[in-house]
Amino acid sequence: MQRSTFGQSPPLHHPVPQHVSTVPQLRSPPPPSLQSQHSQSFDGTAYPQGQQGQQRQGQQHPAGAAASGAFGQYSNFMNDPTAQIASQFGQTALRQGQEYMERNVNRFVNVSALKHYFNVTNSYVINKLFLVLFPWRHKPWSRKQAVGPNGQEGWYLPPRDDVNSPDMYIPVMSVVTYIFLQTLIAGIQKRFQPELFGYIATTALAVVFIEILGLKLGCYLLSISNESQLLDLVAYSGYKFVGVIATITIAEIANSGNGTGGWIGWAVFFYTFLANSLFLMRSLKYVLLPETNGETRGPMQTMPADTRAKRNQRTQFLFFYSYVVQFLFMWILSRP
Repeated sequence: MQRSTFGQSPPLHHPVPQHVSTVPQLRSPPPPSLQSQHSQSFDGTAYPQGQQGQQRQGQQHPAGAAASGAFGQYSNFMNDPTAQIASQFGQTALRQGQEYMERNVNRFVNVSALKHYFNVTNSYVINKLFLVLFPWRHKPWSRKQAVGPNGQEGWYLPPRDDVNSPDMYIPVMSVVTYIFLQTLIAGIQKRFQPELFGYIATTALAVVFIEILGLKLGCYLLSISNESQLLDLVAYSGYKFVGVIATITIAEIANSGNGTGGWIGWAVFFYTFLANSLFLMRSLKYVLLPETNGETRGPMQTMPADTRAKRNQRTQFLFFYSYVVQFLFMWILSRP
């Protein structure tokens, strides 16, 4: 059987627009004139000319704006009232803490007076070391005093202006040098131990403490008073370490590291001992033998018996301290 044929479908026709629409062309706004004071932005808001320039710069540099925005909340930190209050509170607490420390430390040590003993120069240190080791021909031994506003002698000059003034720099550095020198020699002799630092430091500080205690006891029994007596005695008690260091160094070099024995070691020891004793006898005279300037005596007047007896006792005490006590302590410190 044959299929029946159907008629062919008519051709497709696309719709043709009857009215053609045209899209209007968009035009940019005219550039702002240089003479105008204000210009209009693209969103229709009017800005001054300076603000529009800033806006353009912000559009041209978006990365810089983002970076500044990240730290914007911390940029005006110090202008914050809370931060200013915290800063003022911290400064007040620090100032009160310093005042508290100075007030409590001054109960035991006068800090302002202690600074006087560290007012030194390089030339003073060299001349002072030379004076301690070679005091034989030094003159004068009296300390220099500043002239007050009334033309009278006021206060003692600092060490940098007077070689006869005691200082704390040389004694402190001498004690530290003595400790390291003894440990160095022990290491060269292969008998170094870590505990040796503590032993040598304890021995040195114990000698100074016992010496100061004995001096203060003698001054109390002999009724010797001085405003800066304690600090002066502490300073003078440390000058012996200069002679001890010289003795140990020269004896070790001469004896090839075999200690301070032998005739060379004893000869250096006696020399430094006598030099230190003479230095203390001359220097401590104004401390242990104060002169009473209030009493004026004529050429035919004599010193009272009680005053003469006290002065003799003080002279004997000064001699005993300068020679006997110094010999004992310097011998203890010079031992290996």
